[in-house]
Amino acid sequence: MVPGPASAHVSLPERMLAKMRLLLQYAACVFAFFSVGFLIVATWTDCWMVNADDSLEVSTKCRGLWWECVTNAFDGIRTCEDYDSIFAEHSLKLVATRALMITADILAGFGFITLLLGLDCVKFLPDEPYIKVRICFVAGTTLLIAGAPGIIGSVWYAVDVYVERSSLILHNIFLGIQYKFGWSCWLAMAGSLGCFLAGAVLTCCLYIFKGIGPEKNYPCSMRKAHSTAGVSVAKSYLAPQTETAKMYAVDTRV
Repeated sequence: MVPGPASAHVSLPERMLAKMRLLLQYAACVFAFFSVGFLIVATWTDCWMVNADDSLEVSTKCRGLWWECVTNAFDGIRTCEDYDSIFAEHSLKLVATRALMITADILAGFGFITLLLGLDCVKFLPDEPYIKVRICFVAGTTLLIAGAPGIIGSVWYAVDVYVERSSLILHNIFLGIQYKFGWSCWLAMAGSLGCFLAGAVLTCCLYIFKGIGPEKNYPCSMRKAHSTAGVSVAKSYLAPQTETAKMYAVDTRV
């Protein structure tokens, strides 16, 4: 089988760069997938604050953005209690973190779905590789934006918990229970950093390889094929018309 003109002009370094471009694309997709999952799980779990080890409690208390749960240390029974209505008065830390995390969830989910449509292996707009590259760029930008509210909300919450605990210790105030930020807060930070990483790969790294891959040769070869076919059809159409005109001119002369 003789390779086509497009594949014949692709050198070995260009093929390696194209594979690297695909590898970066898939790596960004994996980062985005786990980041979206981490953000969603962190938003809807109840361990943003957990009682510290130096507390005089026989149970584990976890506070989330929407409810508070207590797990008995002896029998393992877990009971949860929802907070008041969202229209009730809550602390600024809680309300702001809720809004920031929901915003991060929506933006990260939209960015991940957009990234799936821009993958080369997905048969979406297969004849428009330039548009798929732009879709990946839009997905990367959205993920970068999604990481901002996520990291702001989680870090703000963690710093507030740390400052509250430190101020109580500094003033020798002991309320019987001390809190530290829990695994949900860590998960939100990890998801936000993952969004930043995936967005950086899609916007910065793939920009370097924008001239490498299927979009480099495919449209040009298609345009050449269409133009060659159009010229040949035009020639085959004009040739009989010219011969007929000549014969008609000879007949009129006779």
